Amino acid sequence: MDLNKLKGQLQTEVDTAFLYDSIANIQSDDNLSRVLQSLAEIEKGHAKHMLNKVLTFDSNYKMPLPSSRAKFQLKLGKLFGYSSIISNLSSIEKQFAVNAVKNKIENGEKPTGFEHNHLNIIEAVNNNAALNVSGGFLSKFESRHKSVGGNALRAAVLGSNDGLVSNMSLVMGVAGAAVSNNTILLTGIAGLLAGAISMALGEWLSVQSSRELNLRQIELETEELEASPEEEKKELVLLYQAKGMNVIEAQKLADKAFENPQTAIDAIITEELGIDKEELGGSAWEAAIASFVLFSIGAIIPLYPFMFLDGKNAIFLSVGSSVIGLFGIGAAITLLTGKSVLFSGFRQVAFGLAAAAVTYGIGSLIGVSLAG
Repeated sequence: MDLNKLKGQLQTEVDTAFLYDSIANIQSDDNLSRVLQSLAEIEKGHAKHMLNKVLTFDSNYKMPLPSSRAKFQLKLGKLFGYSSIISNLSSIEKQFAVNAVKNKIENGEKPTGFEHNHLNIIEAVNNNAALNVSGGFLSKFESRHKSVGGNALRAAVLGSNDGLVSNMSLVMGVAGAAVSNNTILLTGIAGLLAGAISMALGEWLSVQSSRELNLRQIELETEELEASPEEEKKELVLLYQAKGMNVIEAQKLADKAFENPQTAIDAIITEELGIDKEELGGSAWEAAIASFVLFSIGAIIPLYPFMFLDGKNAIFLSVGSSVIGLFGIGAAITLLTGKSVLFSGFRQVAFGLAAAAVTYGIGSLIGVSLAG
């Protein structure tokens, strides 16, 4: 096997163990903490096994420390919430399972069915209501982007990207028309404010609508519970059975939940509706403010050079700053995808520059037409 590939697999095992340990340390639920710590210990064992393989090629190689990427993920988790890390760990375990099955088939062995155990465990942990994945203010940022791929970090990255690409395209289009510096600046500021307000309003409506829908569903379930508690109890028993419990266990759990109306409606909200009663979709105002700020941060990057420069100097600095910003956004996406930083960064730069080139060209044509 290729030595670099072995070293890469070893680093992945070390990073995975580090992240499991780190998530375990913030848990208030002892059972979840023990499960995550146990997974960390297993990954450390895998790392030792992988190190032994590496040592057959390089006898001086030492066990690596957690990578800067893993440490950076953890720092971002404190700000954006740890759900992105859990999702990443789930993806890693899925890939481990696929590779294990593939290797057994290639070696003529029959898969045992245990290859997916870690994946099943981490997914069960992820679905456990007691799991603490909360971070800072931005972890509460609910976004339309979350439905695309799943977490506040992704929403933050894409929100900034929206602002950067849209305002860079707008600024380059106006600059291509060879208008005055003040016109470019005014247009860019208008684009920043219009885009940020539009994004903020969209987030507010999205989250507020979600909250109102959740509240309405809770009201309907409460009415149904009051009208026919036995029917609701039967539905809850069936839900528990669908999750793998036998009839007796499901009935006992439903009986326990229906000991009083409050625990009954709480169980129905959680199991039947899948709603977190504490969050109810998040804060609409926090989502709006976060969206406004993130879009504005991206949109200011191609605009600020025109505040103190003009002509070609401002355009070159704007393009250069935007390239750095786009590469940073592409690099940030690799924390979620695990792809190469260079590949993702340059891909983002290519798409952004292509959009800017199109609008600059159209602006130039319009400028020539108006001048003629």
